Amino acid sequence: MLNNLVISANEFLWTYVIIALLLGLGVYFTIRTGFVQVRQIKEMFRVLKDKPPADLDEKNRVTSLQAFFIGAATRIGTGNLAGVAGAIATGGPGAVFWMWLVAVLGGASAFVESTLAQIFKEKDAVGYRGGPGYYIKKQLGAGWMSAIFAVTIILSFGLTFNAVQSNTIASAFSNSFHVNTTMMGIILAVLTGLIIFGGVKRIARFSEIIVPVMAVFYVGLALYVTLSNITAIPAVLELIFKSAFGLEQVVGGGFGAAIMMGVKRGLFSNEAGMGSAPNAAATASVSHPVKQGFIQALGVFFDTLLVCSATAFIILTSSVVPSEKLKDIQLTQAAMGDHFGSWASIFLAVAIFTFAFSSIIGSYYYGESNIGFINKSRTTLYIYRALALGMIVFGAIAKVDIVWNLADLAMALMVMTNLIAIMLLGKFAFAALKDYLEQRKQGKDPVFYADTIEGLKNVECWERPANEKKRA
Repeated sequence: MLNNLVISANEFLWTYVIIALLLGLGVYFTIRTGFVQVRQIKEMFRVLKDKPPADLDEKNRVTSLQAFFIGAATRIGTGNLAGVAGAIATGGPGAVFWMWLVAVLGGASAFVESTLAQIFKEKDAVGYRGGPGYYIKKQLGAGWMSAIFAVTIILSFGLTFNAVQSNTIASAFSNSFHVNTTMMGIILAVLTGLIIFGGVKRIARFSEIIVPVMAVFYVGLALYVTLSNITAIPAVLELIFKSAFGLEQVVGGGFGAAIMMGVKRGLFSNEAGMGSAPNAAATASVSHPVKQGFIQALGVFFDTLLVCSATAFIILTSSVVPSEKLKDIQLTQAAMGDHFGSWASIFLAVAIFTFAFSSIIGSYYYGESNIGFINKSRTTLYIYRALALGMIVFGAIAKVDIVWNLADLAMALMVMTNLIAIMLLGKFAFAALKDYLEQRKQGKDPVFYADTIEGLKNVECWERPANEKKRA
């Protein structure tokens, strides 16, 4: 009964509300920022190498690159392996085109929310933290709205999503190596505990190491598949575009199905506008908030245009045909086996471990960064950590249909809260972008001060030094 009610609520919210809001605001932010996610690609890569200012002790500073990888750690997960396959199986190859479109539009939303996260971040005992809960409370003065966001991101990312990730890892290792699922859950909980009790700096270092390794290896395999089937690529691209606009019916995926599945899976994968990545963006030590806006916009492209496309090409260049039994991770596994032989199942289990485990770590941090809106005591934090580790063990041994559905519902509420906030606060991100670009034209490495933008409230980390005059 409960599951049916949750499913009905999810269908309504995701079909008629969330997708329309995300796409609509993506178009709006794209226009208002002057297509920032396309025109500033070169600048995004430049600031990726940016050295952090000496605003914190070196041991507590999180670089732009590390913040990028914390965000990438949660974006890149089992959705990139199973989600893309599910979109193709249900919506046809055309779903891939709509995933690409969502990524391009979503880059602008990611820029806005992450720039805002940097503007309104605050210092804590080990560095910086921030995100939607902070900019909602500080600028809009809506403490109740911040609390709603905090609860929903803790429930979705901090707890239920991690149960889903651990379930995927445990299932993969059970199938490939016959590892007991309970034992796998305990191992995952121990490994997670070793990292999360080390604080955000340890999370950053872990993400900085594992995310590039797993992504480069996986994309490398996709590149091998692409080059090995280079003569088939034009036909695959033609199939994607024809199916995207309903010109061909492939695997039952006409125009409507291709759009719906492509948009939904794309949004689940890259998180643009959802309010999760800004929590990672806020941790970085940068001289200007726009730098992290650029970094997180690049992260959307990295997730969807690279990693999701890698899965799509692996599937669409194989001889495997989607069916009722071959969808989601089973479809990807079969396609991998078609390309690489019997060892593919073992590789996929390892790949799922690296993708999903990094997602567990990043998702945990998103929950931790919002605990302060519920209670600032250390006891509350330790209770959250215990619950997070418990959900990892639970997810490994449980059937998680209801967990997934509850997570989707919590996420829908989280997304709506964040989208309303960034719609109201977007003007401050636009003003910050203008300030940044003006300084770049003058050949400067941009530096931001809160008094540059009129109307900002409760900004703690961007005060102008007493000996420096305000720019005219």
